[in-house]
Amino acid sequence: MRNPNKGCTLQSNQLKHITMRLITKKSVEAFNNAKAFKNSNTEVEVLPNVTVMKLFGNEIAYRYNNPKRTLSVTNCGWKSNTTKERLNALDGVNIHQKQGKWFLNGKEWNGNLIDV
Repeated sequence: MRNPNKGCTLQSNQLKHITMRLITKKSVEAFNNAKAFKNSNTEVEVLPNVTVMKLFGNEIAYRYNNPKRTLSVTNCGWKSNTTKERLNALDGVNIHQKQGKWFLNGKEWNGNLIDV
């Protein structure tokens, strides 16, 4: 017999993933354009010398208003899929995980603040 709730659960999970991707897309767009943004667990704050992306209040990315527009990232000690998703959406950032270790742009990374 078919479970009528099974389809509903899948649809809810699919909507959640679509929403997360939309939040990521909009937050990165705001971050790249130095525009304030706040939705759910993600916020972009624009200060005079830097634009900051926050996830659950943790500052995970900084774009400095220097001539090079330096980008710095950190996972703030949270090796979560959401942290990885937000950071991976930024230009020049490629994070993958292997055997519990994080790699940033091909090099093992402990999550500490680093310029990309």
